Amino acid sequence: MDLPELAPEITEYYANTGNEAERLTTSADGRLELLRTQELLRRCLPPAPAMVLDVGGGPGTHATWLTEDGYRVHLVDPVPRHVAEAKAVGCTAELGDARKLAAADASYDAVLLLGPLYHLLDRADRDQALAEAFRVVKPGGLVAAAGINRYASLFEHTAFAHLHTERMQGAVGRILSSSVHDGKRGFTAAYFHRGEELRDELRDAGFDGAEVFGIEGPTWGMLKAVEQHTGASVAGTDLFASALAAARMAEPYPELLSASSHLLAVGRRP
Repeated sequence: MDLPELAPEITEYYANTGNEAERLTTSADGRLELLRTQELLRRCLPPAPAMVLDVGGGPGTHATWLTEDGYRVHLVDPVPRHVAEAKAVGCTAELGDARKLAAADASYDAVLLLGPLYHLLDRADRDQALAEAFRVVKPGGLVAAAGINRYASLFEHTAFAHLHTERMQGAVGRILSSSVHDGKRGFTAAYFHRGEELRDELRDAGFDGAEVFGIEGPTWGMLKAVEQHTGASVAGTDLFASALAAARMAEPYPELLSASSHLLAVGRRP
């Protein structure tokens, strides 16, 4: 099957630079993202051993715990390195693209899109990825899609203590005004969502009951700032526990969505 073309800078970044497994397991804010993603998905997913399609699942970080929970997981990713790593964690895996899935119609109980949407800068491509998720999930099945919050870079670069520089203000200002990270420094090209925008993309794709959660909550930047400036891990400390509590307490308040680093939208196929 011929796959849609993936932006070369995305392939280059994940093949040679970015390590998704390390990002989610080494820093405190990464661990907070992983833990919160786990608890939100466990709340929404059908019981194991449901069949889960992990689209853009990277090296299998989420597939690992899902498999351990008893789910039957098949992972699809466009990066060969990721597919090879994912096969080692106990799930099946194949090369593929979110915009053109090989899966049959209505063949999965749940579909996860925890990476693809923010790597698809054009709305038409994101719509196609969501249409494919709609096609392959069973009626009543869950789709969960992650996005990077439009304002995440504002908090992150404050935590790094260089937002006051003219160069960084210019770079972050362009993200705030355009929702697009150009991929020239630190991270690949990406689209950054507002919460209501991510929700509406799921609704427009036909999913019922679409709602959006803030994953890390409003205080993840404190974790990043402390680790950045002390060099010491705060995972497992009272500060980490408080940040986790803040994320949970913020859930009922949509005005706090804009303070999370990542967003998780969930909906169901009618």
